[in-house]
Amino acid sequence: MTAAPAPGADRVRVAVRVRPFSQREKDAGSKCVVSMHSRNTTTIRDPRNPEHRKTFTFDLAYWSHSGFQVGEDGVFTSADPSSEFAGQREVFRDLGRGILDSAWQGYNATLLAYGQTGSGKSYSMVGFGANKGIIPSVCEELFQAIESRERNQEYQVTFSMLEIYNEQVRDLLSGAKRPGGLRVREDAELGFYVDGLKSVPCENYAQIERLMEQGTKMRTTASTNLNASSSRSHMVITLRFKQVFPDRGLTKLSSINLVDLAGSERQKSSGAEGDRLREGSRVNLSLTNLGNVISALADAAVGKRVLHVPYRDSVLTKLLQPALGGNSRTTLIAAISPADICYEETLSTLRYAERAKKVRNKAVVNTAALTAESRTGNSKLLLGDDNSSMAAPGGRSPPSPPARAHTRGPPTLYDFGPYEAPTKFESVPSPAQTQLRLVTELSSSAPEGARAFSPGGAILTRWRSSADSRRESRAPPENENETCCNLAFPNLRLSTSLPAALAARPSAEPWLGPRAPQFSWAHQLAQAREEWRQHHVALAQEQQMLKTLPHLLNVNEDPQLTGVLKYFIQAGSCDAGRAASNAITLQGLGISDKHASFTNLDGKVTVAPHGKCKVVVNGVTITAKTKLQHLDRVILGSNSAYLYIGLPSERGGQDLRRFDYDFFQLERAAAEGVSVDKLGTRNGGAGPTDPSVLAVFQDYIELMPLVAEANQMSEELKKGLKMELKVKNLASSDSRGYDLQKEVMVKVTNQRTHEVWVWSKAKFINRKFLMEELYQRFLDGEDSCVAQEDDPFWDPMEAVHLGSAHVWLQPLAYCMELEEQVAFLGCDGLEEALLHIHVRPCSPTGRACGEEDMVMDPLELLGERMDFQVHIVRCLGATWLEEDAERGVQMGYRIYDLPHALYTKPIWKTENPQIEESVQFTALNASQEFLNYLQTNALIVDLWGLQEGCAELSCSRQGLMVTGEGHIMVDTKDMTTVMTTGQTPSNRTSELHLKLLELEQETELLRKVNRALREENLRLRESLERTSSSQPAHEPSAALTVAGDAAPWPERDRERDRECAQRAGCDREFAKALKGFYRRMTTATGQLLRLRRHEPPEDDQMLRPFVQQQSQMLQDFGDLLESSLWTLKTDVALIVKKKRECLLQSE
Repeated sequence: MTAAPAPGADRVRVAVRVRPFSQREKDAGSKCVVSMHSRNTTTIRDPRNPEHRKTFTFDLAYWSHSGFQVGEDGVFTSADPSSEFAGQREVFRDLGRGILDSAWQGYNATLLAYGQTGSGKSYSMVGFGANKGIIPSVCEELFQAIESRERNQEYQVTFSMLEIYNEQVRDLLSGAKRPGGLRVREDAELGFYVDGLKSVPCENYAQIERLMEQGTKMRTTASTNLNASSSRSHMVITLRFKQVFPDRGLTKLSSINLVDLAGSERQKSSGAEGDRLREGSRVNLSLTNLGNVISALADAAVGKRVLHVPYRDSVLTKLLQPALGGNSRTTLIAAISPADICYEETLSTLRYAERAKKVRNKAVVNTAALTAESRTGNSKLLLGDDNSSMAAPGGRSPPSPPARAHTRGPPTLYDFGPYEAPTKFESVPSPAQTQLRLVTELSSSAPEGARAFSPGGAILTRWRSSADSRRESRAPPENENETCCNLAFPNLRLSTSLPAALAARPSAEPWLGPRAPQFSWAHQLAQAREEWRQHHVALAQEQQMLKTLPHLLNVNEDPQLTGVLKYFIQAGSCDAGRAASNAITLQGLGISDKHASFTNLDGKVTVAPHGKCKVVVNGVTITAKTKLQHLDRVILGSNSAYLYIGLPSERGGQDLRRFDYDFFQLERAAAEGVSVDKLGTRNGGAGPTDPSVLAVFQDYIELMPLVAEANQMSEELKKGLKMELKVKNLASSDSRGYDLQKEVMVKVTNQRTHEVWVWSKAKFINRKFLMEELYQRFLDGEDSCVAQEDDPFWDPMEAVHLGSAHVWLQPLAYCMELEEQVAFLGCDGLEEALLHIHVRPCSPTGRACGEEDMVMDPLELLGERMDFQVHIVRCLGATWLEEDAERGVQMGYRIYDLPHALYTKPIWKTENPQIEESVQFTALNASQEFLNYLQTNALIVDLWGLQEGCAELSCSRQGLMVTGEGHIMVDTKDMTTVMTTGQTPSNRTSELHLKLLELEQETELLRKVNRALREENLRLRESLERTSSSQPAHEPSAALTVAGDAAPWPERDRERDRECAQRAGCDREFAKALKGFYRRMTTATGQLLRLRRHEPPEDDQMLRPFVQQQSQMLQDFGDLLESSLWTLKTDVALIVKKKRECLLQSE
């Protein structure tokens, strides 16, 4: 085989395509952050910082986000001539035709689709409905071009389809199940290849369509059986295209590889941020390694020294080695979402594509010279001899069934029309069987000592004259860049280690391995036709059953896999379950051997679960026989979803597309009482829903089936875990009373030991990947026992956040104490415990302030020293402790600008723990911001649950500033010098520093007093001067006058003192009134919070008591508010009355 070099190295071609908003993104009120101002540039804007934009330049940029319309045939086209919309046809014109051109020239061609889940990769590659993707369009145009080519040439096309999931290769065209998947082997000449991959000869595009549907069905079945989402697997379709030119004595071999990669979610959003097992899952490992390969090749392309390209680190990179840096013309299409909520993933995809465009390949034309025997065989094939080809026009007709090569002519008799779904093929001989059969025939005549064992165990014949036979079986190479077309799929040239007699067989191509020769092309084609004939019979039977029988259609989260599986409900009664004896054999998590019974009698279809098997109809779990209506939604086991298609008399023209995977999950959530309204809306329900709430709701819907599957795996593996979805901060608010950002989390409970963990969404998803790997080993009969530290169902013990209590600090701004019992509310708004707390202002020595220390206006405290104590008395009625007496609790809180929270000492094995811990805080120079904080914010006290084996929360005060008395300092941001206890060389240095600060403050205070005294002195002098200037010259001496006038001065002083005392008394009364008002309002605030979090029950029978309780709570709240305001008005009126009386008396 010879290889003509291309004119220079080929750079990987990169295109970017942005899709329209998904329904979820529309519901969440997403905004578009992607723009394309030309056919080559893509700009993305940071939604948090709109001024920050980044522009990328690629070979092509497709705007498919807007500006389109749907034609009568269902095809998306531009809405008007000025629209920049790029549809499927435009994408194929630029990318698909380039792949075909390369194949016709004899180059290998590869198309990779990359992007996050739901970004439109599969839509671009496969398409949906009338909008065909690149893969079917490439196949269709290839055969159209073959039909229009010259008659004296032969064209051979084979099709293979595989899936890589969890580092295992699955053949999607073979029904044979191999534990561990197909093996990826390596040949010294051909590189990596898949051993035993089935390649099917094809004569027309209709057969390609059937094979793709067959592969899709296999992929759906595998996804259901293994509980593996298709978004986390790679799909590789390979077309091997051979052109035979008898007159020129050569062939061209091309491998067209179309790869739909798994979803490329970043680690933070899809996996394992903060998880101890973040490197354990192999699901995302292949994409990570692919990124490493691309980065290494990109560095090498710009001249950097690269010691190693890690092709061998994953199955995917092994198979893609020729496509990246090797013998292939490669194109990458990066699919992106336009939504602001996907900004991080979109930016990551664009950066990935930016690196990929730097990769350089070395594509060559793959040609091979025909031997004399091959020329004779192909000439006979083209003329119709040996019953192996269609006769050329004017020649004799071939016998039936014809086994022709691809020549121009009418379609064969086996070209049939479209149908609903395929059934699997009869399997052809496996590569190992073919290899063993042919090699054994040769080995019987091999010389003694010429036999050896291959790595796979088959006996191979090793000929000493292999070099000679190699030279005889092919023409001399045309250049030194000799290559074989493998792209990790060998099977594209003859093995040079086989004898010349075998190598010279006409049309013998080893498609299944470097040492696996097969029958002639005519023989392969004849065998494939027999399979097509059997396949056609099964299709016709299925078409008839679809018209007459009720059936179940599978519903998958991947739209490409929905409606692929069909289960018919025959007349009478039929069982459904795992057992092969059932009329309907089902697989999937939670499916029992006999799971349910379907009955089709008298025009009525019913379903009944067996025992405690889980069956859900229209979102509601059923326990007895239930009648099914047309388009009912049925879920069997954990999450096997099916749409029921009723009897022909029930069917109409309904659009089945609306019953997608999301519809099933939303219906299921509604039945469980989960809705957007429950999560909360803005403006008390009036106005648009908060987008953040919608995002949390979508996360909840997304995780619902995953949690059900994880619970089922835990049950089957006997792990004893129960997982349940919770919404973090569902009923929680910050220190100002505003709702906190909500987040979905998973609470995990060991039902045997009562151990509890709380996992974030990212951590749970990563753990579920690992659970699936362990569960797969269990299904394969392997040992599923792992060490505890490697067990995805286990985590070290940790403290669990149980709830928060809000203690409003407003009385402290008026130097008033408060003592309360406040409820700890959990994430769902339910009361977890009661907190008894006492907050009181005090002196620097810790003496409690009295009523005389109250202030009328917080501004009176501005710049003054403030000391107060937080005394946590006890915790009452903790549900956490009632559930397990061996548990413990700790409490933590953080005031104003403290760098970290303070925690109480842990209390174990006590139902109502007595805490009795007091901490004094000091603000040396109270700022306006601190006073505002006291008036508007609450002290949030968090309750933490401790369990045996978990680390206690640190009670250290390291890093906190303290006064000379040892009190913790707050409001320290205005200080010019910051010294912490951890930074001072000794306590003495810290004390001197604090004393210096106090002296500076006292000095400033003295300066203020001095200025005030000077001003008072000046006023007195001016008063004396005015008095002396007004005396007549004939009056007595000044001394006598002064002595005479001095008599009434003591009386004036007494009057002034009496006025001051009266004013102080009024102020004291007013302070008392405010104190009582604040106490009552704190109680009212607590009642209001409880009212806001009081959710209606799911049980209709409990609705009336709930309404009565809600009415009573509203009445109590109204009475308390009304009495508080009336008391305040009365007290203020009495104070004003006394003040008026004082003013009248003074006049």
